[in-house]
Amino acid sequence: MSIASHLFTITTEPGIQIYNITPKLEELLITTGIQSGQVIVFSRHTTTALAINEYEPRLLEDLKVYLRKLAPETDRYLHNDLHLRVGIPADEPMNAHAHLMAMTMSTSEVIPVMAGKLALGTYQSVLLFELDGPRQRTVLCQISGE
Repeated sequence: MSIASHLFTITTEPGIQIYNITPKLEELLITTGIQSGQVIVFSRHTTTALAINEYEPRLLEDLKVYLRKLAPETDRYLHNDLHLRVGIPADEPMNAHAHLMAMTMSTSEVIPVMAGKLALGTYQSVLLFELDGPRQRTVLCQISGE
C-alpha cells in the first residue's frame, strides 16, 4: 500500500466563505497513481471546517445564513474577553463565534477512491468552510491505497 501526504494552502476572503477543494484533491490523487483506496482531507485550523455537500450558489448562501444564526458574531462570548486571556498575540481577533461554528461541523473527511477517482456522488463536492477570514489556511491531504 502507498501513502502520499500533501499540504496545500488557500488564501481566504473575509467572513464566512465556502471553497470547493474537490479539483485540488482530484489533482493530487492523479499524481499518486492510486486506483483503489481513500483520501483523508484535514483542516489544520480551529476556525475552519470541512464538509461534503453540493457546491451550488444558492445553497452556499443558505449555509452562510444558517451558520450566522447558529453562532451570531454579535452575541456575548467569554472567549472574546481578550483582556482577560493570558498570552494571546496582539492581533488576536474576537472570533468565538467562528470556533463554535467549526465545532458543530468537522475538521476532516474521508473519501473513497475507486478506479483512480474520488467516489463522490453526482452532486457532492468537498467544501472548505472559512469561518474567520481572511486568513492563510493549510489543508492536509493524505492519499492511501494501491
